[in-house]
Amino acid sequence: MKFAFSTLGVPGLPVPDVLALATANGYHGVELRAHPEEPVHPGLGPAARSDVAAEFKATGVEVLGVAGYARLAAPGDDAPVLDETRQLIQLAHDLGASYVRVFPGADPDLPAAESDAIAARRLGTVAEDAAALGVRVLLETHDSHPTGAAAIRVLGPVGHRMVGSLWDVMHTWLGGEQPAESYAALAPHLGYVQVKDIASADDTTPLPLGAGVLPLSECVEVLSRHGWDGWLCWEYEKRWYEEAAPLPGLLAAGREHLSRLLNESA
Repeated sequence: MKFAFSTLGVPGLPVPDVLALATANGYHGVELRAHPEEPVHPGLGPAARSDVAAEFKATGVEVLGVAGYARLAAPGDDAPVLDETRQLIQLAHDLGASYVRVFPGADPDLPAAESDAIAARRLGTVAEDAAALGVRVLLETHDSHPTGAAAIRVLGPVGHRMVGSLWDVMHTWLGGEQPAESYAALAPHLGYVQVKDIASADDTTPLPLGAGVLPLSECVEVLSRHGWDGWLCWEYEKRWYEEAAPLPGLLAAGREHLSRLLNESA
């Protein structure tokens, strides 16, 4: 497995500084938070996109994915959601990223089956755009669809190789799923895995990997047992928790912790 971290943990940090952290701490890739308050987002022009792609290539660090905020199950017209998702796909392509992250974002007042159908329809629509540009769109286990069981209600009907799942281990755990259950549901669709750690279900302030309650060893074990060799991406939610310790000082120990878990599961 290869290791990455998300720029959600280093809000607003310039790309050269992000790459310096990745190379200094032994990470193979970076997930770029694609928000207007960040250096890289869909409003970036062609020249700036080329510059970012060149910076990554020069260091040998991969742009793992573009983490967008399109909500595929949200109520309303399809057009704005499709446009937002297509912009993310184009950005990922221009940066050389393999993946785009999207959210479910269903309205809890709507019947689940209706929201599932909305998301599946939209994902099916953008799937060919994604295929044309060689980018895979991943629905994260998040908000209205926090578990693998919920995510496959959408992904199953889509049935397209360029639409898949992003397993956020915190949300599946908060949703009551065991890692083996989450993996069994998501495996046919799995793009990559977001790892993190927290103190408890009531306190989701980010902690160093291994310092909290999330079943990271079980997640790595089940992935290893099934021969999965994709990406583990540390999503440290510093942007939402100002009181959390700065991520740069934790990166080396985080990589060492993941390496130790891999060795133990081998």
